Amino acid sequence: MKKTVVILFLIFSIGKSFPQQAFTRKDSLRGGLRFERTCFDVQRYDISIRINPTEGSLTGFNDISFKTIDNTSKIQLDLFDNMAVDSIVWNKQKLHYKREFNAVFIDFPTQILRNSFQKISFCYSGKPTVAVHAPWDGGFVFTKDGGGKDWIASAVQGTGASLWYPCKDSQSDEPDNGATIKVAVPNGLMNVSNGRLIGSEDLNDGYTRWDWEVKNPINSYDISINIGDYVHFGENYKGLDLDYYVLRENEQMARKHFEQVKPMMDCFQSKFGTYPFVEDGYKLVDTPYLGMEHQSAVAYGNKYKMGYLGNDLSGTGIGLTFDFIIIHESGHEWFGNSITSSDIADMWIHEGFTNYSESVYIECTQGYDKAVKYLNGIKNKIKNTEPVIGHFDVNNEGSVDMYPKGAWLVNTIRSIINDDKKWWKILLDYSLAFRHKIIDTETVEKFFSEKSGFNLKPVFDQYLRHTKYPVLELRKNKRKLEYRWKTDVAGFEMPFEMDLNGKTIRLKATNEWAMSKFRIKSTRDFKILTDRFLISVERSN
Repeated sequence: MKKTVVILFLIFSIGKSFPQQAFTRKDSLRGGLRFERTCFDVQRYDISIRINPTEGSLTGFNDISFKTIDNTSKIQLDLFDNMAVDSIVWNKQKLHYKREFNAVFIDFPTQILRNSFQKISFCYSGKPTVAVHAPWDGGFVFTKDGGGKDWIASAVQGTGASLWYPCKDSQSDEPDNGATIKVAVPNGLMNVSNGRLIGSEDLNDGYTRWDWEVKNPINSYDISINIGDYVHFGENYKGLDLDYYVLRENEQMARKHFEQVKPMMDCFQSKFGTYPFVEDGYKLVDTPYLGMEHQSAVAYGNKYKMGYLGNDLSGTGIGLTFDFIIIHESGHEWFGNSITSSDIADMWIHEGFTNYSESVYIECTQGYDKAVKYLNGIKNKIKNTEPVIGHFDVNNEGSVDMYPKGAWLVNTIRSIINDDKKWWKILLDYSLAFRHKIIDTETVEKFFSEKSGFNLKPVFDQYLRHTKYPVLELRKNKRKLEYRWKTDVAGFEMPFEMDLNGKTIRLKATNEWAMSKFRIKSTRDFKILTDRFLISVERSN
């Protein structure tokens, strides 16, 4: 899906402090946007495959519909090089192609003019990569359930959807008109994919094909398969279909445990807007790995425990009051699936806002103070060893700090605004303005700056493109407090808060020294409040 939002690629011009890192031709083929990728816009994927659990193999095709943006006689699609290309057919003609690493360059016998609609049928087969530790490494999981039946699932974020099906494997383009996913599996098993179940067919050869359709645009890595002895239950909740597909052995636990989806939906829809994929419904699907934000088919593997596999990532106790995977991965429906970053270097747009959505859920259900306590707990997870934003055009995500530091950037902006009525409107407007769109960091910066009335670009730069927090320097000058921000970026301006004799004082600071109106004996006479801002403090005299 080509963006109606302008995508800017000017990151390197603003001086990111990256460590030296070598990238290869393979990286740029995967992450870059050369002409063979930008000359066409994917309209639809129609995937039809058969999976053999015993062999760990699949065979099938993807009918790829696209619109040409420029005149071209060559396009690039992607399929991992361990998978065989059986044929690529266009207008009943077999097309020539050349493979380079995981890229497939397809030649047409004649030039295709811009603004024309085309379709190719890409037939392929092979054994997709098996994940060693899904979802942290991409691949398929082939395992058994408690009854000894096959249980299979895909998880390919970061590694690439082209691990198992041919596609334009870039977040910069999504199929405008959705997709169908038709998967044939041995009788007695069911496949659950994204969107709605539109039918199933016994193929009379020991296999049954399960057909799913997605109406909305969808990230390539979100398209998923989940195969098992599933049972289904669900309901329509306030106009939204909630569907659950769980292993037969888990049904009773799931019926009780998944009740927390309802207050979550109440919260998220009130703060972020209507669920973005109502036409496709909302699903939780039992998976043999921890979880993943597969659009309209959220992968669930948290073993029906509260917290993160029974642990509290915040260390506050609050993280044990909800199922982390349900809340976090569902938050991605708004931030990641609906609002998508054009390059994975900007994945903080997915993970930072979603990590923040955990505290939003806590605030909805337990109050503001608990939400702040939770956020201050996850602050301890920030490492500050690499910038949050990665390298562009080479399939590089950047630092894992995209989760907690990204969340704290969002919370710090809220604290800068210091008006919750205004803040919640801005956050809602952000979710609605970029609903089903692909954006970049500059777009986010511009939006929040314009809506808040603050120049937030230096704030975004410091938190995302450098490793250090803003340092609040304090000193005494003639019994008056002087203060300023020490930052890597110029023009940094942000308020801070202090507790002086039981009174909260809010002061605006810049990179230049400023003097307060009140007297102090020492810079240690008062407390700088750091529970709402992500900062460091340095005091002298």
